[in-house]
Amino acid sequence: MTMADLTDAPALAPLLARGALLSPFKRPRPDADFPRTRLVLPRVRIDLARLAAYERVCGFATGDDALPVTYPHVLGFPLAMRLMSGRGFPLPLLGLVHTSIEITQRRALAATGEYEVIVHVEGLAPHRRGTEAAVVTQVRAAGDVVWESRSTYLARHRTDGRTAQTPKEEPGPLPVVAEWRLAGDIGRRYASASGDRNPIHLHPLTARLFGFRRAIAHGMWTVARCLAAHGVPERALVRAQFKAPVLLPGTVTYAAEGDRFELRSGDRTQVSGTVYPA
Repeated sequence: MTMADLTDAPALAPLLARGALLSPFKRPRPDADFPRTRLVLPRVRIDLARLAAYERVCGFATGDDALPVTYPHVLGFPLAMRLMSGRGFPLPLLGLVHTSIEITQRRALAATGEYEVIVHVEGLAPHRRGTEAAVVTQVRAAGDVVWESRSTYLARHRTDGRTAQTPKEEPGPLPVVAEWRLAGDIGRRYASASGDRNPIHLHPLTARLFGFRRAIAHGMWTVARCLAAHGVPERALVRAQFKAPVLLPGTVTYAAEGDRFELRSGDRTQVSGTVYPA
């Protein structure tokens, strides 16, 4: 795997446009080739005004020196988009669904720190609904990995059925902690803070172009909002699965007990996850 050093974070709008233009020409399959490059962005400093906007929209306390556990995903997302929007990435960017994230935080990250961000595509795997790609993001401080995530993204397409998995027994519902009414502008506010301006999150009209009745919340906003309510230790292992879209505006139920949390709408679980000390 080769290393490619960047001098600045890529602009997301051109990457989204490039990915959209190339999407109709992609033919996803689990045995396809994929980029073998590690993108490296050194000397990353946090924009404190943007961080404060992120904290407000996600429900984190503002003014703390420690970054929210989900914020490093924002730092790595432009690099991931550069890889996933390119010709060498076999899955179409349009319609790609973020299905899960696992985060390992080895210590609290200071908002005033300087970091190196490294992103690469780990590989492809068959999924019962198509092909899934795994993207790994690392954040380093003084040469040490202090934060790492592994996200999976699903491209839906016809399969031969041989990859169907045996359904796991689902645990019972968690006790309700709060009911949240989500405003219709949550997607636009999160997009402004994170840079992720995927049209499915911004307006009902653009969301309908991709098959959604209304705009849907960013998956990373939903998990960040849950973790802001749940609380996360300085050293933590977080796992979350995005199971169903959260429509905007709307009302959802936040439920939690012990190390588990959920976001639900009626009887439908939309997000489920766990938080463990690392």
